[in-house]
Amino acid sequence: MAEPLCSLGLLLLFCSLFLKSQSIDFVYNGFSRSNLVLDGYAKIKDKALKLTDTSQNAIGHAFYPKQIPMFKNSSPSASSFSTQFVFQIVPSDANRGGYGFAFILSPSTQLSGAEGGQYLGVVNPSNDGNSSNHLFIVEFDTVSGYKEKSDRYGNHIGINTNGMESKISESASYYKGSTQKKEEVYLEEKDPIQAWIEYDGGAKQVNVTVAPLSISKPIKPLISLSIDLSPVMKDYMYAGFSAATGKKASSHYIHGWSFKLNGIADPLNVSQFSAIPAEKSTSSQNKLKILISTFSVVLFILLLALIINFLYRKVVKFEVLEDWELDCPHRFRYKDLHVATKGFKEGEIIGVGGFGTVYKGVLRANGDEVAVKKITSNDTLKGKREFAAEIESLGKLRHKNLVNLRGWCKNKINLLLVYDYVPNGSLHSLLYSSKNGNVLSWEQRFNIIKGVASGLLYLHEEWEKVVIHRDVKSSNVLIDHDMNARLGDFGLARLYDHGQNSHTTNVVGTIGYIAPELTRTGKASKSTDVFAFGILLLEVACGRLPVTYEPDQNVILVDRILDCLRTGNIFDAVDPKLNSTYAVEEMELVLGLGLLCSHRLPEPRPTMRQVIRYLNKDEILPVFDKLNSVGSKRTDQIRSRFMALKLADDITVTTSSIYSSSVGDMSSSSFEITGSGR
Repeated sequence: MAEPLCSLGLLLLFCSLFLKSQSIDFVYNGFSRSNLVLDGYAKIKDKALKLTDTSQNAIGHAFYPKQIPMFKNSSPSASSFSTQFVFQIVPSDANRGGYGFAFILSPSTQLSGAEGGQYLGVVNPSNDGNSSNHLFIVEFDTVSGYKEKSDRYGNHIGINTNGMESKISESASYYKGSTQKKEEVYLEEKDPIQAWIEYDGGAKQVNVTVAPLSISKPIKPLISLSIDLSPVMKDYMYAGFSAATGKKASSHYIHGWSFKLNGIADPLNVSQFSAIPAEKSTSSQNKLKILISTFSVVLFILLLALIINFLYRKVVKFEVLEDWELDCPHRFRYKDLHVATKGFKEGEIIGVGGFGTVYKGVLRANGDEVAVKKITSNDTLKGKREFAAEIESLGKLRHKNLVNLRGWCKNKINLLLVYDYVPNGSLHSLLYSSKNGNVLSWEQRFNIIKGVASGLLYLHEEWEKVVIHRDVKSSNVLIDHDMNARLGDFGLARLYDHGQNSHTTNVVGTIGYIAPELTRTGKASKSTDVFAFGILLLEVACGRLPVTYEPDQNVILVDRILDCLRTGNIFDAVDPKLNSTYAVEEMELVLGLGLLCSHRLPEPRPTMRQVIRYLNKDEILPVFDKLNSVGSKRTDQIRSRFMALKLADDITVTTSSIYSSSVGDMSSSSFEITGSGR
């Protein structure tokens, strides 16, 4: 009897830990101290979170510092969440105030470029309504005038996504008691107001409820909107508030806040919240403010003159920010990265490539492990171009199968990129120099292949622009804690708009992965990325480099696979370290798809969306259509089908066209210098 009880206890403990890992919750009953991420006018005052004061055109942001995982267990639907907060909008005593605040879920704590007034510090006219914003917004607005058809009045509450166009809005009110009589609530009230926002991920419905502080939560919500937030949400989001003023202004306070993922937020202790009085604005205070402002301006000018004089004497000339530096992610201080990498100590090096050295670092501020790539190049301009390319592309991309760029630094001749540390190194190192004799299993390899394919599909079709990576190879695929693939090193990447063609004219990449048409035209495309991915597939399946340099000859991986195919058994090419432990049909699929993707001509190559469908077995690869399920007859059919598709002849031409020394005016060594990677 004891043993079943023990097993039941372990099961309950496991379930508890699992559920805990899928949930996040917090409660702030006042803000005497907090770890919130504050920005703009936001600060802690009078045990409350003050987002703005009554200054004109003020903006304040406050976010909970930890990321919230919005999708659990690979579910395609966004998780449920619930939040309660108590707020107060306090106008000055001189006149009625204006504008308001919003509860938001955002992929970033940095709402750069956001404007005040009717945009509430969340978006601006150029990105208002863009689906790439990935914003969920519940606005509490006190001024009418933005797109009258949706926000028809002041003192209203609205539910928005990605911008300030409300999908639904209602005058601020609540349903009172059992009579369900509707009572209006004035957002610019002398007393605090409660608000509840709940999203049911199963029913795909958002409910918003408000009530005075003295009233318990009404049974019926003010707003109920059927909406699927899954397309809006990213894998990880931040919860927080944004408030703004314009020509009209009020102070915006949050007295308390609770939040819970996959559950009901804990109730707040509303009895301890007291109203904050209206801010005084007398003529004497205004005169004092003018006097202080005038003195501050004069003092600032004097200090600025002293600083300019000091810098001129010490540096002679100033560092001017280039265009690409003005729209990039977080900029790190050089001295912080110097400390994190122990002075760029040789023992901290985790990778070396043609364009730089990668160091492991630990940020002193939060203890996070990072990888710091230090760009080095004899051609300073070239180094800056590669540096700028990686920031421009990777800095804005967010996908679970891409390396996450955290920031950058430019200090004199030092160009540095800071991105997430990926602990298991590169796919190349795991295939060819794994530690302790550990060998990647076939299940791990197949999962890695699917991850790289998913990342390339995002780059080619799912982001706001087309991104051509131009250097897909095993050493640029990093493996995280869970053995998932992260495609990185975007130094050679190029971006262009959907529906247009790439304008690249130079041949870059790594020998073995370069599509034959690229050597003739210099024009990189999605298809040249597919070619490199096809070579990567064959490399993972066979455990061999695309080109093996031996004393008497250079062995081409594709030639070896085709030789095995011609002699009757393509599985002779499979990595012997697998000891024949693999799923036969999956191995056939990877080998066949690898040969098809690396076809001599770009037209027969599949798109990455087709590749995903083949790997997920939603479609059957042409080579395997209508084959017997097992046995030597199947092997013979596969061989004849490959031959019928003329993959053998085409790929033989491909290898000879790439690896001969007569490609234009370039030798093999020139390709190695251009595309050795990092």
